[in-house]
Amino acid sequence: MSETVDDIEISPREVQQMRARGENFLLVDVREPWEHDAARIEDSLLISLREIPGNVSRLAGAGPIVLYCHHGIRSLDAAEWLRSQGIDRARSMAGGIERWSAEVDPKVPRY
Repeated sequence: MSETVDDIEISPREVQQMRARGENFLLVDVREPWEHDAARIEDSLLISLREIPGNVSRLAGAGPIVLYCHHGIRSLDAAEWLRSQGIDRARSMAGGIERWSAEVDPKVPRY
């Protein structure tokens, strides 16, 4: 089934539900290393936004991808760009790690 632009964003609760069901997807943090050090979602892979183009081949074979950043802007840019490169199953977590901390896991520090 082909994904549409309308479903490019996914809520933090939906991401948590996917994790709880044991779905196989790659969770990618597109923030900077210092941000990842300050707060991160367990089992996420850090690939800073500027490093996304150099990792296209790696991401192309990854299956479904959920990207996140601080508030959801950089990850949305990354998801749109990846889709333009043919990686149709790239999605952005709306609201980023800030919303994740507020709605899913308050143990994740807010900054």
